[in-house]
Amino acid sequence: MAAGGKGSSARNRAAREARERARLYEARMQLRQSQVRRRRRDNIIAATAAGVVIAAAIVGQALFYTVGPGTPPAPSPSPTLTENPSPAPTPEGTPAPTPTDAPAATPTPTATPAG
Repeated sequence: MAAGGKGSSARNRAAREARERARLYEARMQLRQSQVRRRRRDNIIAATAAGVVIAAAIVGQALFYTVGPGTPPAPSPSPTLTENPSPAPTPEGTPAPTPTDAPAATPTPTATPAG
């Protein structure tokens, strides 16, 4: 029989299991760290993309209402009077009418009985 017998094989097996547990633990820790980095990167990309979309929507709306078909119609030029607004001179023989405050009374026609 070899020196050390059963006791050394149990220690070797325990050491081997401990190494395996340490290796699995380290693998899980690396996986978790890589997942955290990936999530952080994905969040940054998503936030940047959302910001770009929102900025594009704002710029698009601004351009639509300032340059595109959403612009209000240009005011049409109003006709201007080229004549002098002063009253026209009257011929010397005709007196100018004077305005009155009360309207002239007009006779009301009377209805005659039919018959």
